[in-house]
Amino acid sequence: SFSDLLEDKLEFHEEFLRCLKYAMIVYTREPAVENVIDFVVKFAVSFETPMNEEEEEESEEDDGSFLNFLLNFLLESHTANSHAVRFRVCQLINKLLGSLSENAQVDDEICERIHEAMLIRVTDKYPNVRIQAALAMARLQDPNDPECPTIKAYMLLLENDSNAEVRRAVLSCIAPAAFTLPKIYKRTRDVKEKVRKLSYQVLAEKVHIRALTIAQRVSLLQHGLNDSAESVKEVVKVFLLPAWLRLLQNDILQLLHRLDVENCAETAVLALHALFSTATTLDDLLQNGAKLDERKLIPVDALTCENVLYWRAACEFVKAKGDEGEELLEKLLPEPAIFAEYLYSYLKSVPLLSEEQRADMTQLELVMTKEFIGQQLILLVGCLDTTEEGGRRRVLAVLKEMLLLPNTPLSLIGQLVQKLVGILHDDQQRITVMAEIISDLREPIVPITECVDENEKRKKQVKLAELKVCIMECKQELEDCISREDFARAAELKESIAQLEERRRQLELQPESDHNKEQRIEKNDPETLLKCLTMCAEVLKQMNISRGICPTITALIETLILPSVSNSNSAVRNMAVVCLGTAALHSRDLANTHLVLLLQITQLDEPKIRISALKALIDQLLFNGLKILQDKPSDLLNSDGQSEEEESPVHNILKMLSEFLDSEICELRTETAEGLAKLMYCGRIVSAKLLSRLVLLWYNPVTEEDQRLRHCLGVFLQLYARESRAHQECVEESFLPTMRTLFNAPATSPLSEIDTSNVAELFIELTRPSALVQSSQGVCVHDSLAVRVCNEILRDIDAPEVRLYCKTLSSLEISTEPGPHITVCLAVEKVLNQLKGSQQSKPSAPQDPVLTAVDENSSCNSEE
Repeated sequence: SFSDLLEDKLEFHEEFLRCLKYAMIVYTREPAVENVIDFVVKFAVSFETPMNEEEEEESEEDDGSFLNFLLNFLLESHTANSHAVRFRVCQLINKLLGSLSENAQVDDEICERIHEAMLIRVTDKYPNVRIQAALAMARLQDPNDPECPTIKAYMLLLENDSNAEVRRAVLSCIAPAAFTLPKIYKRTRDVKEKVRKLSYQVLAEKVHIRALTIAQRVSLLQHGLNDSAESVKEVVKVFLLPAWLRLLQNDILQLLHRLDVENCAETAVLALHALFSTATTLDDLLQNGAKLDERKLIPVDALTCENVLYWRAACEFVKAKGDEGEELLEKLLPEPAIFAEYLYSYLKSVPLLSEEQRADMTQLELVMTKEFIGQQLILLVGCLDTTEEGGRRRVLAVLKEMLLLPNTPLSLIGQLVQKLVGILHDDQQRITVMAEIISDLREPIVPITECVDENEKRKKQVKLAELKVCIMECKQELEDCISREDFARAAELKESIAQLEERRRQLELQPESDHNKEQRIEKNDPETLLKCLTMCAEVLKQMNISRGICPTITALIETLILPSVSNSNSAVRNMAVVCLGTAALHSRDLANTHLVLLLQITQLDEPKIRISALKALIDQLLFNGLKILQDKPSDLLNSDGQSEEEESPVHNILKMLSEFLDSEICELRTETAEGLAKLMYCGRIVSAKLLSRLVLLWYNPVTEEDQRLRHCLGVFLQLYARESRAHQECVEESFLPTMRTLFNAPATSPLSEIDTSNVAELFIELTRPSALVQSSQGVCVHDSLAVRVCNEILRDIDAPEVRLYCKTLSSLEISTEPGPHITVCLAVEKVLNQLKGSQQSKPSAPQDPVLTAVDENSSCNSEE
C-alpha cells in the first residue's frame, strides 16, 4: 500500500543518513570517505529525469524528493560545532549543485536557504570550509546585479582572505563583470604564485581584451612576463597572449596597436619575444608582421609604430640565437650600407618644430611618432653585421652625419651615440671621434656674410660721392680750358681726372667685408649644449673604468661640462651633473675636486637635478667608499657647535641622507632610501640607526603609494639579513630603537597606525639563524636578542608593550647548545623550585605557556 511504501521510504532515508554521518565526521581527505561522498552525490542526482512543462508543474507539488530531503538535512547541519561536519556539508552541497543539469528543479525555498547558509560558511574560520562554501555558491551568483550578495562575498574574500587556496577557489568561480574585473585583475599581483597563475588563466579564458584598459593590458604583460615564478610566465606565454591573438583574428599588429607601443615599447618587445619563443615555425611567424619588400625593407611610406617595432623585435630575437638564426636574419635585414642609406633618408625627414608648432598637438604627435619609428630603426643598427669594412664605414659615416644634423631630435642622440660607440671597439678611438663630433656641433664652420660695418660702408659711400664731384668739376674745367685753348692746363686736368677715375675704381672694387672667408662660431644655445652633453655622458658610460681621464676628456670637462653646471637652463644643468658624476667615477682626483660641488647641488637646485647629484654621490661612495670624504674639510656641511666626531664629513653626509628620508619630494626620498640600502648591503655603511629608519619608512603609511620604494626596501631587508651574521647583529641592534619609536609615536603621527606586532615578527624572521645563507658557528643572534628584550621588559614591567615583548620571546629560536645561558636558566629554575618547596623535583627546560597551550585553529594554520 502507499502508506507502507511511504514508511519504507522514510525508513530508508533515516538509514541512509545514519550511514552518511560516519563519513561526515571525518575531516581528512581519506579516499574511502571521498568515495562515499561521490556515491551520495551520484545517487541523489540519479533521481533527476528530464521533464517537459506538464511534468514540471507536477514536480513542483512533490516536495518529498530524495534530493530535497538530503539538502534539508545538510542545511540543518551546517552550523555544527564540528568543523569536519561543516566541511562535509559544504562539500556535499557544492558537489550536488555542480552535478545537477542546467534545467534542474530545486525548490526555491531550499535555494534561498542554501544561499543564506553558504554566505555564513564563507566566513568560517576553517579555510577548507570556506573553499567548499565559495564553490557551492557559484551557481547562485548573478553577474548582472552589482548588489548580488554572492558576488559581494566573493569580492570580500578575494580582497581579504588570508588563505591562498580560498582566494584561488573564489577566482575559479567568480563571474567576470565590470565590477568584479578590478578584483580579478588585482590578484595578478597576489603574494602567492598559485593565485597569480590562476588569475592570469581566468583573464585569458573569461575576459575579452577589449574589457581591459590599455594600462591594464600593459601591466599584465609587464608583471606577468617578469614574474619571479616560471609557472606564471608560462601561463602568460601559453594562455593569455595566444587568447588575445585569437580574439584579434591572429593579427599581431592589431595586438601591438592595442598595447599603445609608443608608450610601452619594451613591454611590447617582451611580449613578442614570448610569442616567438612558443612558435613552432619561426620563419612564418617572423615574416607575418614586418611585410618587407624585395629590398628586405619596410617601404618608408608604410612605416608604422607597430610594424617597425615588430621588425626590430624579430631581428633581435633571431640575432640572440647566434649562428642558429644567422640564415633567418639575412632574410630580415639588408646589407649594412643599404640599411644605413635607408636610415639616413628617414631621419632627415623628421621635421624640427618651433615652439609655436609644438603647441599644435597634431603636429607634435606626428613628430613624436616619427621619432619613435626613428628610435626603432636606430636600434636595428645593433642587429646589422658590421664585420665587413665597407658596410661598417658607411654605417659609421651615417651615424656621424645624423649626430651633426641640426634637425636630429634630442631624444635620438643617446641611441645614435650608443650604436656609434658599439661599432668602435677602441676606447681612445671612441673618445676622439666623439670629441670631433662635439667640436663640430658646438663650433660649426659658418661663412661670414652679414658682418658689414655700417660706419665703414657709410664712409666709403661718402668718399665715392666726393670723388664723383671732383671728377665732374675737373671735367667741367677741362671743357672750359679747351674752349679757351689753354692746352697746358687742359693736359694737367686730364691727368688729374685719370688719377681720380683710378681711385674711384679701386674704391668700388674694395670688398665691403670678408664675405669669402669662413670662421668657427661657438654655439651655446640649450639644444646644442644638451646634444653635446648627452654625447659626452654616453662616451663616459662606455669607457673602461680603469682607463682614467685622458687630456681630451679633461678638455671637455673644462670647456663643456663645468660651464654647463651653472647654466640657466635646468635640463642643461641636469645633464652636466650626470656627466660630472660619471666622469668622477673615472678619477679619484676629479671626485675629490668636485665632491663639494655635488653636495651643494643635492641641497640647492631643482628636485630633478638634486636627484642626479645624489645619484652621483651615492655612486661615488659605493665605488670609492666613505674614505673619499676623509680628505674633505670638517665644515663640509656647515655643522655648528658639535663634537669633533660629529663634525666629521662622514657624519654630516649620513645626517644629510637621513634628512632626505623625511623629504616631501617623493623621488628624492626614494632615491635616498635606495642609495642607503645599496651602501648598507655592500658594507660601506654599518648603522643600526639608519636601518631602523629604513624599516620605519617601509611600514610608514605615507609611502604606501610609492611602489618602487616599498619593493626596493622589501627586497633589501630580506637579502641584507640573510647575507651574514654581522648583518643580523645590525638588525638585532635596531630592533628596540624601532619598537620604541613606534610605541612613543604621537597619535597624530602616521607611525601610530603601524601594527607593532607585525614589525616585531619581521625582526624575528630576519634574525632567525635558519635564514642565513651560510650558517654561522657560536651563539645565535636570537640569544642576544632575547637578553635585550628581557632587559627591556625589566625596565618597566607594567608598560603596555611588555605583552608584545613576551610574545616576541616565545617566538625566538633560543640555542639549545650547552653554554652559560643554559646553565643560568637551570640554576634559576632550581632556585624557584626550592622557593616553592619542591626541592626533590628535577629541573627541566623552561616551558612557555604560549607554546604549550592547545591551539584550536592548528589545522587551520597548517593549511595556510
